[in-house]
Amino acid sequence: MNVDDAIVVEGLYFSYSEKLVLKNINLRIKKGEIVTIMGENGAGKTTLIKHFNGLLKPKKGKVIVLGMDTSQTPVSQLARHVGLVFQNPDYQLFAETVEEEIAMALRNFGFPEERIKARVDWALKVFELDRYRKRSPYSLSIGERKRLSVASVISYDPPIVVLDEPTAGQDFVQKEKIVELLFLLKQLKKTIVMITHDVEFAIKRSDRIVLMANGEIIAQGTPFQIMSSIELLKKTRLKPPQVVETAYILKNRNVLPAETSIFTPKDLVEAVARYVCS
Repeated sequence: MNVDDAIVVEGLYFSYSEKLVLKNINLRIKKGEIVTIMGENGAGKTTLIKHFNGLLKPKKGKVIVLGMDTSQTPVSQLARHVGLVFQNPDYQLFAETVEEEIAMALRNFGFPEERIKARVDWALKVFELDRYRKRSPYSLSIGERKRLSVASVISYDPPIVVLDEPTAGQDFVQKEKIVELLFLLKQLKKTIVMITHDVEFAIKRSDRIVLMANGEIIAQGTPFQIMSSIELLKKTRLKPPQVVETAYILKNRNVLPAETSIFTPKDLVEAVARYVCS
């Protein structure tokens, strides 16, 4: 394992009973990288990320996280280094109040009380939950509960943060706030792994996108490399970004040359302008 590696997966196989759900997964994630894992439901994405903090153990192969072999390291130790936020926030909300939910995570990892208060106040402010601090988590909307589950994990400052569908239940404004948060975490040298079906969100913040289908990694590359391939996205049943889809239609109608590289609205406008002026 290289000193720059946060997570290394080598020849990973995993099955539930007799059903093989991960097949020969090989993946290397660098420290400070933001990697998004995408694919249709049942592709094996969530099963894969549960190996990163030891909730699941390999049937074959190995998963190394910050130099720790997850098959030989207690979940309690891995959890301090890998913060996992589930898709359904209700799976990880247990306290009677919002502020106590965040404080509980910090106490579990041995933070002193004076630091707990500061971290709770910071998290409530960053995630715009301060006005709800005395309320029950279950009195919040699904989007607010999602933010609370993320806040609880971010509060104890793990070097690796794993987010399963972080934008689910969030409106446009809150999605943009999550993008801003990811930028902040990137500046703090955090390693981020995300699962999402939201292609526009993935484009904005990913350094690399990994595509999965039927328990296997079928492609990985930069957002441009992955999202500009309509054929590749069809294999994983992901809807292409609107700009890429529009360009694809125009190319098929010979309005734009097939080799034209289009990934942003600016690219599309410039390409159409060249066509009109030609």
